[in-house]
Amino acid sequence: MTEPARYCTFAEFWPFYLREHSKPRTRALHYVGTTLVVLIAVYAVLAGHWWWLLAMPVAGYFVAWLAHFTVEKNRPATFTYPLWSLGADFRMWWLWLTGRLGEELRKAGVR
Repeated sequence: MTEPARYCTFAEFWPFYLREHSKPRTRALHYVGTTLVVLIAVYAVLAGHWWWLLAMPVAGYFVAWLAHFTVEKNRPATFTYPLWSLGADFRMWWLWLTGRLGEELRKAGVR
């Protein structure tokens, strides 16, 4: 079954996003990138060094895109769905942190 050309809702996009992150190493690199983004944001706010916020997209996307190009060997969903992809990155990270990602992966058909 081929994926639809465009997703109209985040709910439709979410399983596609998970399938695009089917390899554990891809997801692990995304967790590293998202964790870096969160740590940079916390540091910038607590230290009052607001210019550090500029490093957030670089830190997050560099690691995530590295995963797609070297591990998953696919095109990052960010290129087509930038906001949904960003939201899905944080959702996947949070579900992983809370131990609830496995069921979502199974529902999306990721083994």
